[in-house]
Amino acid sequence: MLDIRFIRENPDVVKENIKKKFQDAKLPLVDEVIALDEENRAAMSEANDLRAARNSLSKQVGMLMGQAKKDPSKLEEAEAVKAQVKANADRLAELEAKETELAEKIHHIMLQIPNIIDPSVPIGPDDSANVEVERFGEPVVPDFEIPYHTQIMESFDGIDMDAAGRVSGNGFYYLLGDIARLHEAVLAYGRDFMISKGFTYCIPPFMIHGNVVEGVMSQTDMDAMMYKIEGEDLYLIGTSEHSMIGRFIDQIIPAEKMPQTLTSYSPCFRKEKGSHGLEERGVYRIHQFEKQEMIVVCAPEESMDWYEKLWKFSVELFRNFDIPVRQLECCSGDLADLKVKSCDIEAWSPRQQKYFEVCSCSNLGDAQARRLKIRYKDAEGKTRLAHTLNNTCVAPPRMLIALLENNLQPDGSVKIPKVLWPYMGGKEVLVPNK
Repeated sequence: MLDIRFIRENPDVVKENIKKKFQDAKLPLVDEVIALDEENRAAMSEANDLRAARNSLSKQVGMLMGQAKKDPSKLEEAEAVKAQVKANADRLAELEAKETELAEKIHHIMLQIPNIIDPSVPIGPDDSANVEVERFGEPVVPDFEIPYHTQIMESFDGIDMDAAGRVSGNGFYYLLGDIARLHEAVLAYGRDFMISKGFTYCIPPFMIHGNVVEGVMSQTDMDAMMYKIEGEDLYLIGTSEHSMIGRFIDQIIPAEKMPQTLTSYSPCFRKEKGSHGLEERGVYRIHQFEKQEMIVVCAPEESMDWYEKLWKFSVELFRNFDIPVRQLECCSGDLADLKVKSCDIEAWSPRQQKYFEVCSCSNLGDAQARRLKIRYKDAEGKTRLAHTLNNTCVAPPRMLIALLENNLQPDGSVKIPKVLWPYMGGKEVLVPNK
């Protein structure tokens, strides 16, 4: 969310940013919110004048009432001032109600105006305009057929989607045996990998209040993703970023505790509305999964350096699993409204012979901090809004697809990456049961 003063002083910049994001329908919001803000400031100014006059008039009434004991003619004058006090009080009540109404309207519009994107972001209408920046590792297409990922899992008796469908419906799964163990090994390695980078491990709440949801994501994303607990002001998190950033709501972080670098485990719950093609079935796009996340809360001048560090952590981690990846810069039209800059890390799929998204790294500037009032004390003791960043460490369902496909052998076995051997009880290869 932008500062209303910035919009007031730079309306053309805000409008040009909206155009760059191909959201022209939002252009009228800029003039609308500026007009509402002007009306609100006028109401506040008048209200302040009335509050100042109230004290003066009240003293005047007291003085006149005292004088009226000796001079009865002062009583009429006192009653006139009393009437003015009442009229002012009635008007003040009207103005305060108006301020509340206008503030709500302004806030609602401000939530819809997108954040200012970084100048380095490529301009384009949707993800088709995203730009490949760099590849890491050599993508290989083996000379044998690679089955669909659920077929690979089934060869190890490692997945049961039919039973999950009977119990929970589509978009759920049971993981079993070595596949379930591999799933947990990936999460455990991701946890220890981030701890080795100096991050603090955290397990957050898996449900959050509506005001936190509003603070961490756009209304559009909220409606498309979040499950609400009926009858309560609670939502199931779509990613641990939501509750991790929410942890700092209305807080002022001391200078010595900045930056905050955290890695969090959580289950994630998502509606995932709409139909999806073959390659997005199985365990690719599901309603429930687990994830290890990276979160940074830092000073504004450090946020771009952290952005570079975070996505590079993802590359390093995936290369440790012998998985080729690439960095894809997200274009303006593919950025969520709160994001300043974002990139995807995509893993190579030998079966599809293309890359697919496994990590998303985002710098949100001060958008979440402004909404949630996340501040910090700088070295000079000045209170400032923080910047927030997040990145996927590992999300095992998609990670498992990439790991199984890239480490599959002609005989159907799967080599376990060396870094995972300690988490698999020393096991180096998965041998199919079927």
